Amino acid sequence: RRRATVARHLARDSGGALDVTLVETNPVYTTCFMSNLYLGGLRSYESLQHGYGAISAGVTVIHDTATAVDRERKSVTLAGGQSLAYDRLVLAPGIDFVEDAVPGWSLERHAGIMPHAYKAGPQTQLLKSMVEAMPQGGTFALVAPPDPYRCPPGPYERVSMIATLFKRTNPTAKILIIDPKKGFSKQTLFENAWLKYYDGMIDWIGPDFGGDLVEVRPETMELVIDGEVQKVDACNIIPAQVAGRIAAAAGVTDDSGWAPVAPESLRSKIDETVFVLGDSARQGDMPKSASAANSQAAVVVRAIRADLLGTELRKADYANTCWSLLAPDDGVKVGGTYEATPEKIASVHHFISEAHEDAALRKATYEESIGWYDGITADIFG
Repeated sequence: RRRATVARHLARDSGGALDVTLVETNPVYTTCFMSNLYLGGLRSYESLQHGYGAISAGVTVIHDTATAVDRERKSVTLAGGQSLAYDRLVLAPGIDFVEDAVPGWSLERHAGIMPHAYKAGPQTQLLKSMVEAMPQGGTFALVAPPDPYRCPPGPYERVSMIATLFKRTNPTAKILIIDPKKGFSKQTLFENAWLKYYDGMIDWIGPDFGGDLVEVRPETMELVIDGEVQKVDACNIIPAQVAGRIAAAAGVTDDSGWAPVAPESLRSKIDETVFVLGDSARQGDMPKSASAANSQAAVVVRAIRADLLGTELRKADYANTCWSLLAPDDGVKVGGTYEATPEKIASVHHFISEAHEDAALRKATYEESIGWYDGITADIFG
């Protein structure tokens, strides 16, 4: 919902000099960030939900879906038939999934059997209900996506939180992670935690053991991993990803499936009147995270104000932090600062939690993540 951040700050900072319109499909937004804690029973679903009422001061909010962009005429068409003219257009549509990325799984046919839950909302609730309904000693599987994808540590925090739930409700359950990647974000931190808190419950199957050769059979709840059939009781499929479909419809994506942008402004490299930020942008070294997107939103606001109001444009700088919860009160983080170079948004400084931090520091890191969530949702939604 970085477009909401842009809309709110453009309206506030321009003092009424700009007409700002926000198009958002859903009147209530459910955050993907922190939704893993809901799966682990550590947050309520309601705590993830936010309305757009506080944004409305100075912003026209339209609850509809953008279906087409005519860049020549500078207009956006909505599903309801309305057409909106623009001088500058910000696209922040998040992700969509690559159809047939996981053999045997289709978004349209199988998301109700093996949910993705990587766009928060009913899918998140469905996944939780399926996990909770598993028999004692049952098997849960998560098929992880290839790079690049939204929230690099997300699948592994999800497994940790489901393991937290199982420790209370289904202690003999097993978890399989089927992964096409040779490694993943915060891997040492996660694997140490799995050994410490959930010993014997979680198995990670990387490409050396067939993690890149998986086929799913949703109707029979089976996975075929490197030719071996594995029966499961619940399964989370997180497919390969591309930019949200309106970015492609607008013609601002390239062969990668993502939208290339100028590092100093997030301006589309295909159309200088269009900005793309957040998960959809192909910008360089920044991960696809909520924190990164919020940092990018501030740069977009300054660039649009410079374009339309002639304000001074200072050099872009970016920051990101991604928190993950390994177990109750055991939080870790990774992040860094970034700068715009001629080629890309480039990493300047990187940090990550240490493997042998004490419990007090880990709890403080978790509490920091809660403070960040409260702050960023206030910034976005008011």
